[in-house]
Amino acid sequence: MAISRSAATRWSLSAVGAGVLLAGCSASVSVGKTDPKLSADELATTVSGKLARTTGRPKPDITRPEDLAGKVGTTTRCELTADDGSTLGVTVTVTSVEGEQIDFGIEADETASPTPG
Repeated sequence: MAISRSAATRWSLSAVGAGVLLAGCSASVSVGKTDPKLSADELATTVSGKLARTTGRPKPDITRPEDLAGKVGTTTRCELTADDGSTLGVTVTVTSVEGEQIDFGIEADETASPTPG
């Protein structure tokens, strides 16, 4: 599910190089379950917030098709969609799990897909 944003809030892939966009980005969440798992919506919100804080830009739209299992080494893909319709793949990898705490790294693809049309 895409995260909604106001018309005044814009994200542009062209303003920030994809290689620089997520260099060294990581996040941590506490989920409160026996088998830790982060819902797709919660993951998208966390990744979007981390990107905004890291780049100093507004929160981008992030989509995530499924939940993230709290198991070290688990990798999943998200997609960042810019205002112009171009997209950028984002890989999320679980780096550690302690009890209910899931830590993960975020890495963007080097190139964005072209704008549709």
